[in-house]
Amino acid sequence: MTRFGQKLTGLNYELRKSKIEILQVNLGKFCNLACVHCHVEAGPTKLEENMSRETAEAIVGLLDRWPIRALDLTGGAPELNPNFRTLVQSARDRGIHVMDRCNLTVLFEPGQEDLAQFLARNQVEIIASLPCYLKENVDKQRGQGTFDDSIRALILLNQLGYGKEGSGLVLNLVYNPIGPHLPPDQAELEKDYKERLNADFGIVFNQLYTITNMPITRYAKYLKALGQYDEYVRLLETHFNPATLSGLMCRNTLSVSWDGKFYDCDFNQALGLEIKDLENTEIMTGDHCFGCTAGSGSSCGGAIT
Repeated sequence: MTRFGQKLTGLNYELRKSKIEILQVNLGKFCNLACVHCHVEAGPTKLEENMSRETAEAIVGLLDRWPIRALDLTGGAPELNPNFRTLVQSARDRGIHVMDRCNLTVLFEPGQEDLAQFLARNQVEIIASLPCYLKENVDKQRGQGTFDDSIRALILLNQLGYGKEGSGLVLNLVYNPIGPHLPPDQAELEKDYKERLNADFGIVFNQLYTITNMPITRYAKYLKALGQYDEYVRLLETHFNPATLSGLMCRNTLSVSWDGKFYDCDFNQALGLEIKDLENTEIMTGDHCFGCTAGSGSSCGGAIT
């Protein structure tokens, strides 16, 4: 039994699916960035592991059969997959809310000149990565020049109405810690983000989500290279918070990989923990689950408690 499993046993707690409300679809690992913390190890060279038209069509079929309320599109940079816009429009035609996990810089990639307008036209909620409001920190984590392009993208989205009261166009930002530590208080950090981005650039947005970096795949290699892996894993385990369990994203979300396989969450997908039986509601867990249950908790919608 894993250490996380022992925690659940000690609490006499079974982690099971509730009603599936969100279908989170990973369109592939191709991305114009190669961020240090990326748990799917996406990057510009990942051209093969990307969703085919046939798999995208099968997902549209799921939208007809399953009563989900939201389609959550992620990657890589999901927008760079040729099936991205078809999935968006298919979901919107069915009255399903769509979320796009956007790295912002993708708005300026060749062929994406009208992407921002497309997202606005389809009322897609944008969940955008911006790990800090300081240029040095963002470029350190995501690559040189990323901060400037991200700010340009946010200004463009604001001009289209994103983040502005009454527009119906939701713009949420995502904070990931730069180093091996837990995120700070989400509400306090959101206040800081709003003050700094508005004062420095006139940028507005709806909410900030704080998400804990998961010590798996690329980020695990990064931490081990710095000699910080064991310390970070201990940090997550010693800050386990049972109050987060009821709000974990794996309870109401089903994750689908670029090749059409099913998982309880995007992290399980990165580790290959495939669901073999969709009728079984027991969630597959591992010690990486301490990443979602430490401190205030971490989900695709930010802090849990």
